[in-house]
Amino acid sequence: MDRKHMSAFSLYQTLEKESPSHAKKRSFQVAHKKKRKNDGQTVNHATQGKKKKKKARNHTAEVSLQGNTEVDCVNGGEEALNVFLAELAKINNSMERASKLFQWLINPLPAKAFFRETWEKKPVLVQRKNPDYYKGLFSTEEFDRILRQEDVQYGVNLDVTSYTDSKRETHNPPGRALPFTVWDFYENGCSLRMLNPQAFSSTVWNVLSMLQEYFGSMAGANVYLTPPGTQGFAPHYDDIEAFVIQLEGKKHWRVYNPRSDDEVLPVLSSPNFHQSEIGKPILEVVLEAGDLLYFPRGFIHQGDCLPDAHSLHITVSSFQKNSWGDLLQKMVPTALEIAMEEDVEFRQGLPLDYLSYMGVQNSDKDDPRRTKFFTRIDHLMNKLKNFAPVDATVDIKARDFLHDCLPPKLTAEEAASSVHGAPARWEGGCVRDAGAHITSQTRVGLLRAGCARLCSDGGAVHLFYTTENSRVYHKEEPKSFEIKPEQTDAVEFVIHSYPKFVSVGSFPCGSLQEKISLAELLFKKGVIQRE
Repeated sequence: MDRKHMSAFSLYQTLEKESPSHAKKRSFQVAHKKKRKNDGQTVNHATQGKKKKKKARNHTAEVSLQGNTEVDCVNGGEEALNVFLAELAKINNSMERASKLFQWLINPLPAKAFFRETWEKKPVLVQRKNPDYYKGLFSTEEFDRILRQEDVQYGVNLDVTSYTDSKRETHNPPGRALPFTVWDFYENGCSLRMLNPQAFSSTVWNVLSMLQEYFGSMAGANVYLTPPGTQGFAPHYDDIEAFVIQLEGKKHWRVYNPRSDDEVLPVLSSPNFHQSEIGKPILEVVLEAGDLLYFPRGFIHQGDCLPDAHSLHITVSSFQKNSWGDLLQKMVPTALEIAMEEDVEFRQGLPLDYLSYMGVQNSDKDDPRRTKFFTRIDHLMNKLKNFAPVDATVDIKARDFLHDCLPPKLTAEEAASSVHGAPARWEGGCVRDAGAHITSQTRVGLLRAGCARLCSDGGAVHLFYTTENSRVYHKEEPKSFEIKPEQTDAVEFVIHSYPKFVSVGSFPCGSLQEKISLAELLFKKGVIQRE
């Protein structure tokens, strides 16, 4: 069988048997790109002029090779990744786990330098020359297993796509994606995109559930399987920060600067572009297994497979609709409502004749009344900030985030000490060990740093939590329950004590029975664990 038309799973099995040695890396020359070597690292620089009246801006794409890192990271291989995740599970602070996991993801780039110099600013490329670095995260074999064992639906869990002669098409039939049909699409040159691998892969779920704590924003993932010599998607930019992790084979990538300042860190993803609309790439490279490519939202990109290899990569994404502007969109309308209630200046009427000198048709008039009008607007806008409900708006964002979140992937210790490991069972014709069995001496602690948050709607106080969320995005309604006013200090006490355990008797609320009742409720919801 011609290798180009070999099924992905067969190709996967073939590649496993081949020599691990790599062919000589293909070289690309890109306009406006200079290369220099320095201490084992290659740095690519590029500039692209902006449209008229737009300030010129440089975006630099860096290429980092193997080097030292801030933390001990795995060298690669499925077993090594499993060992690394098991070591992370021993850390009792979930934020520390997440930090070490992110450092592993971008190794050898130091995380602090990455966020200072690269995040939201420019692409960065990590070439490791270690095809096993991400092995165990996901594979074509896992893709095949999911198709055979899980209820994968076209358009919900899987997209079949192609990009030929500058035309992007989706070929999803209705219903379940069965292996025979899916692999037939693949053999006929279609790309396969799994939209939510975390719903089927416990490893991807584990990784994303930690990264969402690190980012403080939903972490998602798509898996892309592309046949040799094909391209599945048109050039476009996204509204997320993207980490492209090459798992198998190799893929040719081109990354382009935002076309104008208006497309820097965009609010929405772009439509598909034609090649003539995007100019020349600032970065052109072949990703091989073990490599990582990051680019911020707004950077146009496209990837295609070389004739001699398929490609499997997973894109980890975050920071969708998580900007200052998104926060202010929620804050300003509420601030204005409060201002109109509390300050008479916001309720005073507009000038009788303002329509005669304001508006687009009057914008070129040299009229002192226009100056006075703008001065009044400036004055009111300056006063408006005094009515901004900042904390309350942050809580609204937090509630949305907790709804977006994956449930935590529990470690063995967390499962055993939480409601999931409670000994309740049916035995001898009756229920045994039902109830939380919590006393004043029981020591409890929050299950994860970000798994629960107290929020108020101006009246009642609710505890929103993630532990009963679904691995499928928004399959469940937001999870919360009301907290009595006299219990709020105790819940804050538990949250702020993390990662330490505290005795139920030390809860700052009411009687001993009220403390125990609160602890039992938190335990049943999976929010806390026992020491």
